[in-house]
Amino acid sequence: MQQRHAVTPYSYGGCMTTSFESADTPSADAHRNVAANAFANPTTAARASTRRNDERTIAGAHRRMRRADREVTEPERIREIIAASPIVSVAYADAEGLTLVPMDFGYEWVPKSAQPFAATPAADGDGLTLYMHSSPIGRKADALRAAGEEGLPVSFDMIADGSRTIPGRTLCNWGRAYASIVGTGIARIVTDVEEAAHGLQLLMAHEAGMVDASGMPSVSFTEQQARSVMVWRIDVTCYTTKSRPVPPATVHHAVHREAREEY
Repeated sequence: MQQRHAVTPYSYGGCMTTSFESADTPSADAHRNVAANAFANPTTAARASTRRNDERTIAGAHRRMRRADREVTEPERIREIIAASPIVSVAYADAEGLTLVPMDFGYEWVPKSAQPFAATPAADGDGLTLYMHSSPIGRKADALRAAGEEGLPVSFDMIADGSRTIPGRTLCNWGRAYASIVGTGIARIVTDVEEAAHGLQLLMAHEAGMVDASGMPSVSFTEQQARSVMVWRIDVTCYTTKSRPVPPATVHHAVHREAREEY
């Protein structure tokens, strides 16, 4: 069986994990079919190349995004979307069942080989870590403590500010312009005071813009302050980024409408 080794953090659906894809999987067959159909029906093939309709969910593998034309893989663009997202929603399961909680957050990108607080082995590419804080008493705290050192599996999503409705010619043609990230990771309580203070710095930098001229956090926390809350982090294992920009025609009409209203 032939295998292709994906070594970049943004390949294979944006996942930051090294993965193997068999040439005999449905997705590989789909790519071959698209290439063959290009000679028979260029219009159909062009549309098919933007949609991975033959992808399947397989245990232990990361399913690629269906809308390939909306997938964001450029590292700088991904960073911009995260920077423009004020809230991350975190989902997890505990003894009670599934739940979802919106959180303020801080984040950092660090080469995994240089991450001072990384709990997992180094992998190719930059590591994304999210930091949150909450009360040491409550459902989240109980779930994180119950998970222990192994950590709590979570999924998350964030949507950048600026999402807007796109009018359509018919009701079924309406849509939304957006930029979002969804992913999975492992959540753990931060027990190291130095890391807890670091996480709080990152949170204030992201949520309140407390950064210096170089973009680094400009606030500091004492040991007492860091211990007064429960700081926890998500070591992101996989994510995908998707964007649907505002169509040029919509922007054009919106500008002219605003001009008429001002006039």
